Amino acid sequence: MSENFEPRGKHLIAGEWVGGDKTFSSDPVAGPAHQFAVGTSADVDRAAKAAEDAFWTYGYSRRADRAAFLNAIADEIEARAEAITQIATQESGLPEARINGERARTTGQLRLFASHIEKGDYLDRRHDPADPERKPAPKPDLKLIQLPIGPVGVFGASNFPLAFSTAGGDTASALAAGCPVIVKGHPAHPGTGEIVAEAIAAAIEKTGQHPGVFSLIQSNTNEAGEAIVTHELVKAVGFTGSLGGGRALFNLAQNRPEPIPFFGELGSINPQFVLPAALAARGAKIGEGWAGSLVMGVGQFCTNPGVAIALEGSDADVFAGAAQAELEKAVEQPMLTAGIADAYRRGRDRLSGLGCARARLASKAEGRNAGPDLLETTGEDWLANPDMHNEVFGPLGIFVRAKDEEQMRAIARGIEGQLTCTLHMDDADTALAASLMPILQRKAGRLLANGFPTGVEVSDAMMHGGPYPASTNASTTSVGTLAIRRFLRPVAFQNLPEALLPADLVQS
Repeated sequence: MSENFEPRGKHLIAGEWVGGDKTFSSDPVAGPAHQFAVGTSADVDRAAKAAEDAFWTYGYSRRADRAAFLNAIADEIEARAEAITQIATQESGLPEARINGERARTTGQLRLFASHIEKGDYLDRRHDPADPERKPAPKPDLKLIQLPIGPVGVFGASNFPLAFSTAGGDTASALAAGCPVIVKGHPAHPGTGEIVAEAIAAAIEKTGQHPGVFSLIQSNTNEAGEAIVTHELVKAVGFTGSLGGGRALFNLAQNRPEPIPFFGELGSINPQFVLPAALAARGAKIGEGWAGSLVMGVGQFCTNPGVAIALEGSDADVFAGAAQAELEKAVEQPMLTAGIADAYRRGRDRLSGLGCARARLASKAEGRNAGPDLLETTGEDWLANPDMHNEVFGPLGIFVRAKDEEQMRAIARGIEGQLTCTLHMDDADTALAASLMPILQRKAGRLLANGFPTGVEVSDAMMHGGPYPASTNASTTSVGTLAIRRFLRPVAFQNLPEALLPADLVQS
């Protein structure tokens, strides 16, 4: 397909491109702006009813057919590669290499879930055979399997226009489970959302799916999102975004007449604990690596390592100096939206205004651009000021000097739920690391040693979630094959004849 893509500016609802009375304009970093329809509650209602209708076939479809559908979506996305790169770079300001890599991750996720459901392990099939002779009461025949829950709402993320948006991990895992999907597109990249929806529509037609299996609702207001979360036919929601917005939607999901699971990824500062032996041996190298991770993608990753903790002393001076020197080399870059850039500066200024941290490096970027900022504080001030513990989305780092190992453990105990926690350590740090591990295991979904968390592998063993406020459900992940479990529920069958059992249970 040619890279020249002209958006329709419409929603995709049950196979039809639908306009609206009101529109909003995209705000690209480069290239032309486009007008897009503003989704309404009526649009969501139409999409939800179509999804419910589709569920009666798609929710009971063969795994092989769903796998073919997922692979077809990946094929159609790849067929639009140049056009996707063009509009995604224009809308987001992200470099071409990043978009190309993210597109490959998106198609890779789709193909991974296709392979995963064909294997069938996710069904967790269990069988307790009957024992009619058991005393004092006969034992019934029990079979259990995981089944799809119904239509799912998905919110596109601002910072990943492909991998966490229209056909991203939430959509891929829900479709793999057998759940139709209604996506609320993110207004930061509506054109990217539309072209990916076009790819999904082509895959629906190619594989003969019910058109209600997927809908995209564009919007720059709260109406469509709230309507998705509160619609009686929607049975779960996947969300990646801000703590404030996610918590408001979570509350809506819980206050429905029928509460539903809301799988929200909300915020994380992803602390780095730099232990003494590693600090002495390679503090400068770790500091440089921390700085590089902080500015990657202008700090717009949910796994951005915003805080580093080390014991005070000359080795800490070397670490902080190396981090600062590396950050000073960074150039200003555009953030995903002007609103995100403004929120970043407000968050930085709020922390600076607390009076408990000094600025080692202060950026002077204006408008949509942002540069790195580096603050430094003591362990005492960190512990006394919980407001410092909140995520500032962007390239801001806070260096915390702990006075001793016990204070470092106190800092670990005081942090809120995280997506990740990292230990930079050498062999001589093992005892201190071991004392931190029971704490950090309760705080984060993923623990790392001697690395940086900004790379999230899409695999069977990945956990991308954590205790609140990192996510609203600490037992689930939004990345990796385990993500499919969010959109399934266990159903047991007692003494039912084989003719009435789900086909996947009979085949076991």
